[in-house]
Amino acid sequence: MKRRQFLRYAVAAAAAPSFARNALALDYPVRPVRVIVPFAAGGITDVTARLVAGKLSEQLGKQFYVENVVGGSGNVGMGQAAKAMPDGYTVLTAFSSYVVNPSLFDHVSYDPIRDFDPVALAVTSTTVLVVNPGLPAGNVRELIALIRANPGKYTYSSAGTGTTSHLAGEQLRLALGLDIVHVPFSGGAPSMASVVGGHTPIGLSAPAAAMALIHDGKLRALAVTSKTRTETLPDVPTITEAGLPEIEGESFVGFVVPAGTAKDIVTRLNHEIVRAMETPDMRERQAMLGNDVRSGTPDEFGQRIQSEVAIWARVIRAANIKAG
Repeated sequence: MKRRQFLRYAVAAAAAPSFARNALALDYPVRPVRVIVPFAAGGITDVTARLVAGKLSEQLGKQFYVENVVGGSGNVGMGQAAKAMPDGYTVLTAFSSYVVNPSLFDHVSYDPIRDFDPVALAVTSTTVLVVNPGLPAGNVRELIALIRANPGKYTYSSAGTGTTSHLAGEQLRLALGLDIVHVPFSGGAPSMASVVGGHTPIGLSAPAAAMALIHDGKLRALAVTSKTRTETLPDVPTITEAGLPEIEGESFVGFVVPAGTAKDIVTRLNHEIVRAMETPDMRERQAMLGNDVRSGTPDEFGQRIQSEVAIWARVIRAANIKAG
């Protein structure tokens, strides 16, 4: 009899932490949740975070509020999030700089793999390779032949040093040994304006800055650097279709939490974010922003983070790119 009682107590004691975790996840959240955006208000990362935060507030019945923590190309906000309590009440909006900055800067106050647990990928945005319509190149192969026939003559524009568009351009230059010069701008709009004006006849950009100009015939789109075609420019082939599968350049917005956050909370946040992203109004709004809605498990997002940290570190080292 005493042995049976002992076993019952032992089983109950072993199960108690599991029950506590389940109760924690079921009750979560019991107070407002801070969603850190490490950039200024109004950008695509900020807009996506606010849309997701609004959906989570509706779905979970507690406020998810955005706090813009600006500075250091995102490093200040990401560093602050890394030091937050791992209790589920601080969520970081992770843009592609999250995986790029540790290699781009001499020092950052966070580690994208050790300091955070991945929650969910939300959207991706491809990079589109465009040229001025007057350039005699109707596809990627013709553009490569043109550059090779005229070494040192051509320049390409990007949204700035260390941006996804710049890294994709350097990846292309290095992979093919092209003699072409990078000209950074302070954003996608001025970069694309330079291509329209013929000052930098080649450019790489997020779709948001290029879509209208492509549709108006002011830019010619040759390829997108994502592995699959984007919903925002469905008629533009991928660079893999052009025979260059080693080139990739896709930015993302996702969500991570400080390392050590309860797995049940991570699972619940993932479920609710995926649910939010699949709503028709969210998909429509993201398409307007030039984004493709993506979803998946925390593990899948974690694998992407690790892969991109390694990919962009190689490009940054090979091209000797330094933060401006």
